[in-house]
Amino acid sequence: MTTTLDQDLTPYGGVEADADWAARVRELARKRDAVLLAHNYQVPEIQDIADFTGDSLALSRIAASSDASTIVFCGVHFMAETAKILAPEKTVLIPDARAGCSLADSITGAQLREWKSEHPGAVVVSYVNTTAEVKAETDICCTSSNAVDVVASIPADQEVLFLPDQFLGAHVKRVTGRENMHVWAGECHVHAGINGAELAAQAEENPDADLFIHPECGCATSALYLAGEGAVAPERVKILSTGDMVHAARDTKATSVLVATEIGMIHQLRKAAPEIDFRAVNDRASCRYMKMITPAALLRSLTEGADEVHVDPETASRARASVQRMIEIGQPGGGE
Repeated sequence: MTTTLDQDLTPYGGVEADADWAARVRELARKRDAVLLAHNYQVPEIQDIADFTGDSLALSRIAASSDASTIVFCGVHFMAETAKILAPEKTVLIPDARAGCSLADSITGAQLREWKSEHPGAVVVSYVNTTAEVKAETDICCTSSNAVDVVASIPADQEVLFLPDQFLGAHVKRVTGRENMHVWAGECHVHAGINGAELAAQAEENPDADLFIHPECGCATSALYLAGEGAVAPERVKILSTGDMVHAARDTKATSVLVATEIGMIHQLRKAAPEIDFRAVNDRASCRYMKMITPAALLRSLTEGADEVHVDPETASRARASVQRMIEIGQPGGGE
């Protein structure tokens, strides 16, 4: 697949997400025997029309277990690929195949093969936010929920290559204390842009708020520093995947929560706990690729059967094995 940076990324437009649109989407989904899946970072209109909303791995597992013959994955391309890997017999559509991911694009299969050649015998642990090609070169996948458990399951004397997110890798290395773990220097441009200075300022203005921090964020280390210095009560700092944020929203006793992740997540959190004041640490943290899945794109996909996602069977088989090894280690929890 061509990287997202090389393409025209003008979203499909001209369609209003009104009642007629919703009725048309539901009718077309019924005719195609399709289940509609929407990632937590999608625009609210797409989240609300979906049959299921959640993180990428949870949605891919729903895709695999669904009775529907067609999966419409409203998310970015690697997520639809993962659904196809876990459900190879189903038709998988993504409303706009140009919706890529800066994190997944930060490493290719060729780059990973070269890195592996420099560390023979190392175990490769890949975050699920990677392409099928990279998953096929991986020993064990992980999610942000179980990355620590996956790395801890590897013998202590064995080198680990962790990819592609440097902030999640730093978090895992800090928690495990593992010195023989090498971390790829990739990042999600949206999460990396949520910085420690913004978090510190927001926390100071809202001293009673819980902090929900995604481990891909550039501010994750700052959050732990604030807790260590006593600027924020340690029990208020929660490093969470997107899926785990929803559970934490229902359990928190706080009346306000500062959220460090892509702003689409706020919609799901407010639905889960409408009595709580959820606010983004950075209200500009919006993924342009996620927002390419517009009402017009979804209608186009269901009308035309566009854009179908294909994964080479051999690649899919190898990639499926790395995901399965992750699941065997323990419940993977939230996908990302």
